[in-house]
Amino acid sequence: MRVGIMIEGQEGLTWARWLRLMEAAEDMGYESLCRSDHLTSLAGDSKRPSLDTWTSLTVLAMRSRRIRFGPVVSPITFYQPALLAKMAVALDTLSHGRLDLGLGAGWNEPEHAAFGIPLPPMKERLDRLESAARYIRALGVGEPVTLEQSHYVLRKAENYPLPTYGRLRVVIGGRGEKRTLRIAAEFADEWNATRVDPDGFRQKREVLAQHCAAVRRDPDTITRSLMIPLAIGRDRADVGRRIAAVRTIFPQMPADETAWRKASFLVGTPGEIIESLGQWEDAGVQRVLLQMLDQEDIAALELFARHVLPHVK
Repeated sequence: MRVGIMIEGQEGLTWARWLRLMEAAEDMGYESLCRSDHLTSLAGDSKRPSLDTWTSLTVLAMRSRRIRFGPVVSPITFYQPALLAKMAVALDTLSHGRLDLGLGAGWNEPEHAAFGIPLPPMKERLDRLESAARYIRALGVGEPVTLEQSHYVLRKAENYPLPTYGRLRVVIGGRGEKRTLRIAAEFADEWNATRVDPDGFRQKREVLAQHCAAVRRDPDTITRSLMIPLAIGRDRADVGRRIAAVRTIFPQMPADETAWRKASFLVGTPGEIIESLGQWEDAGVQRVLLQMLDQEDIAALELFARHVLPHVK
């Protein structure tokens, strides 16, 4: 199981915090450092710093040496896919192939309304996500391409340079069984889910495999990943302090350890976290992104790296 870090960049991310997190991920042995792609706080504090996603990823590409990185996920409502493909290939080549291009349909209605960004009905958003994924794939073939489809078309278009390893690594995020998993089956190198329990993940894994059969694809060619909140501590009091710290940033998070377990989040001592990760691995998870909601808590990352990471890598 590969383990990376994921942070909510719209909830107070500063350059100092970003560089500390990057250094921690590099030095402590984590596989990756990813971040959300939003314009403003989703927790209700619009004055929190919110560094632009692609600018911050560019700095990470230049300053890091080995870790993978990317948006989890960039909503297609924010970007024309030609520009998204250009940015993604630029960072892929700059980092020698370490970018994971996370794509999603977009979802947060207040955020879109605040910035005057249209948020179409769900069906149209999923149509656009499918069209954008096909469009980005088509631009990577290394020859003029024409693509006639709804929403995004190409007319003898080319995009250079080509990705480092021949194609961009695309991550499709979402849980929808009818459309999202179908899009992942056709276009994704990785499927990422969140807010599910192990049984739910196992069920969606089976649905993904059914979609793969429909498009004649081996489901084992798609990495299965999970984004999950983490509250780790040396003892019960330490865990409680971390949950309380998270709730000062996200008051809607569960109030105690019992509620975190009920939500199927990672919570407890290192030994308990190892046991929980084993259950997720049994459900089919191959990559875990630890959702670090307190960006200042480097000590939690160190505790995990020292006592958990050696047992699950």
